[in-house]
Amino acid sequence: MNKKKSFFISRLKSVGFAFRGVYFLLKTEASIQVQFGIFILLTLLGFYFNISTAEWLFQFLAIGMVMSIEGINTAVEELANFIHPEKHKKIGLIKDIAAGAVFIASVFAIIIGFIIYIPKII
Repeated sequence: MNKKKSFFISRLKSVGFAFRGVYFLLKTEASIQVQFGIFILLTLLGFYFNISTAEWLFQFLAIGMVMSIEGINTAVEELANFIHPEKHKKIGLIKDIAAGAVFIASVFAIIIGFIIYIPKII
């Protein structure tokens, strides 16, 4: 019984840490704030244009993918700054690669948005 309780409590703590991370991202990261605004706008547009269930799924998957990778990018940047606070060529490359991953996800999310909304606007 104690082992099950311990497992449950540790999972609750993990969720708390995750919420703390989300709060940090929303409070401090301008890119996440912009992406959250886009999420709100696209959600409103989804209701306005009455998009299909499949379109909702693709839209939320794309938004979640971009925001999640942005969170990983922020973690990589924080870790890199902690390990090597001074400017360093290799640290710069690591940060650029992480930012590139966000860029790739964003481009595909924009394509998904165009596929969903252009036909409805036209």
